[in-house]
Amino acid sequence: MGLIAEIPWLSNQTRVTFKRCGEGAPTDLKNYQRLGGYEGLKNALGLSSQAIVDEIKASGLRGRGGAAFPTGIKWQTVLDTDSDQKYIVCNADEGDSGTFADRLLMEGDPYQLIEGMTIAGVAVGATQGYIYLRSEYPRAQQMLEQAIDAAHAAGLLGQNILESTCSFDLEVRMGAGSYICGEETALLNSLEGKRGVVRAKPPLPAIEGLFGQPTVVNNVLTLASVTAILADGGADYAHYGVNRSKGTIPLQLAGNVKNGGLIEVPFGASLRSVIDEWGGGTRSGRPVRAVQIGGPLGAYLSNEQLDVTVDYEALAAAGGMLGHGGIVVFDDTVDMAKQAHFAMDFCAKESCGKCTPCRIGAVRGREVLDRVCESGATEDDLILLMDLCDTMEQASLCAMGGLTPLPVKSAVNNFPEDFDVAPENSEVAV
Repeated sequence: MGLIAEIPWLSNQTRVTFKRCGEGAPTDLKNYQRLGGYEGLKNALGLSSQAIVDEIKASGLRGRGGAAFPTGIKWQTVLDTDSDQKYIVCNADEGDSGTFADRLLMEGDPYQLIEGMTIAGVAVGATQGYIYLRSEYPRAQQMLEQAIDAAHAAGLLGQNILESTCSFDLEVRMGAGSYICGEETALLNSLEGKRGVVRAKPPLPAIEGLFGQPTVVNNVLTLASVTAILADGGADYAHYGVNRSKGTIPLQLAGNVKNGGLIEVPFGASLRSVIDEWGGGTRSGRPVRAVQIGGPLGAYLSNEQLDVTVDYEALAAAGGMLGHGGIVVFDDTVDMAKQAHFAMDFCAKESCGKCTPCRIGAVRGREVLDRVCESGATEDDLILLMDLCDTMEQASLCAMGGLTPLPVKSAVNNFPEDFDVAPENSEVAV
């Protein structure tokens, strides 16, 4: 393959979060430091807590896990909340279909995450961190635990980090396969040894989180981005991107695409260019018909919508969301009624069951789509389906139920021909 910088797939990317991946053994601490690792932590230890948070604010960093909440605001809330104990929790329960960026980073550059979490601890006054890792990632667990041990031995974790007055410890905790534990409050319940069900908000985890204490809950990519921000400055990071979407975004290409994999680019590239230039179009060679971006709860966009730029606001204006950056491509043979069915079926199986709109609504929606897929839609079916979607959107306790209607509605609205009322069914519904 040659040097990484000479590989065409990588050379035209803007690798900030993933700049060290593939450069040497993942758990080689000296190699990580040789490549600029731990410069961010060293800089952070020379700043006040507020100054660190201010750098994060200046960077414009927003949560890469899906919610896109400003990271600096979350950290500020934890910093300002008085408590004898605070926590840093990394949400590494990467369960969205078509996503694998967290796994690649943890397996390929584990110190990046460890350093980012340590900086977060120094910033808000937390002395304990947890990485909540999905059970399907045993190699990531191995890499992280080896790296944590090496960081401890080098004085980069534990008491008096780098001979400073700051202390921070870190543990890996394994999940048990529940998709809903990717929601931050269900994750906290699971960490506490409880059933993984969603908590009502308020209180926010930043005020009353793990064990009732102020807690920063961030995604792997969010915390990994922190190291570059503290090493090079918030302004340097913010010069990438567009509008309110600052920095770079790792995008994961999957589905019917010729060149699947992960690319890191600044916000602002068009979705079409990502699929054509990096993805190489469909693997089948047939035209792209639909693209789902944002995981199993993301909208299905039609070919005509692919010129949208990859940033939070532009995708929201197009009726979609960026989520964790997963992109799944479908060619013109896809049945969008079956894809809508998949979304409802997924929610019905993965719902924690705490709130009625999600627990019951997804099951009823799946039953409607069973009929649509088997014998064609009736007008009553489509009316009932939209009513169920509205109820789930407005009344579900968390994003699981609230976002499940997004792929269903987008499939109906953007691909109505797959939901046409069959002539034999048109007289059934008046």
